Parts: sequence; C-alpha cells; structure tokens
Amino acid sequence: MKLAYVQSDKTGQVNLLLAKAAQTLIDNGVRVVGTTQIDTPNPNATKCDMDVRVLPDGDVFRISQNLGQNARGCRLDTDALERAVAQTIPRLQDAELLIINKFGKHEAEGRGFRELIGEALSRDIPVLVGTNALNIDAFQEFCDGQATCLTAEPDVVLTWLRSTDVAAA
Repeated sequence: MKLAYVQSDKTGQVNLLLAKAAQTLIDNGVRVVGTTQIDTPNPNATKCDMDVRVLPDGDVFRISQNLGQNARGCRLDTDALERAVAQTIPRLQDAELLIINKFGKHEAEGRGFRELIGEALSRDIPVLVGTNALNIDAFQEFCDGQATCLTAEPDVVLTWLRSTDVAAA
C-alpha cells in the first residue's frame, strides 16, 4: 500500500510541508491532486482562518467558520470541505499522487476525503496525508495500520515519494 502520513507537534508545520512538496512536484510536472491547507492569522479571533487549495489549479475554500470569541465547538465548515472534495474527485483520473491536507474529524466520521483516499489506493495511486493526534486512531483503523509514518521533514517525505516511483520526486 502506497500510503503515508505526516505528523508534527509544531502547529502548521505539516501544512507548510505538504504545500511546499505539492508545489515542487507540480512545478516538476508531476500530476498532483488533492488539497493543501493555508492558515491565515485572524486578528479578530483566537484561532487562524483555514483555507484549502484544490490541487493543482483549483479553487481555494475557506473551511473554518468564525463561531465567536468564546465558542468551543468545531469550526470546520463541512459544506466548504465537501465542495473541495467534489472538485477533487474528477481530478483523480489523471493523478500520479494524491495529497490530502488532513485526515481530520470529518474523515474519521466516514466523510470528507475518506472515500477518495480509498479510491486512489485501489488505483495504486500513492497517497500522502497529514494527520493530528486527535484523529490518528481513526486513521490507523481506516488503513488497518498499513500506512507509513513520516516525520515532518522534507528529506523524509522526498525519500518516501521516491520509493513510490512518483515521477520527478
């Protein structure tokens, strides 16, 4: 199975790593599809705004909602995430690599990019995904513990990509 996940304790590190890897591969002619996340500080909120960019040239969707200064609920805008998923699905046909910014709560609950990840794997398309501690158990259950864990270091990710025969890695 050509599935790897990246974790880090440092906020935003996985997002930056996946975005840089995706852009470098795209610039080198690799047919990368999926999403990368952009975090933007919001001076009116305690947490940043979260956007996902549909690769390689799709729309950018704001996937976070501002629920107010004292809100404690999930900020994920599931409708926006599902629009990103819908825009990604037809792109899988010509893909050499699928990158998903995060196997998050939505995927842990059986929605979001979960089916697309499975479809890519069934087509023998390598998948690189970000994870966090909150959803790692659900991710491990999803992949039956068969994914490769990568540290959030460019050389480590590059070595894994080369092992999957992704062109120009």
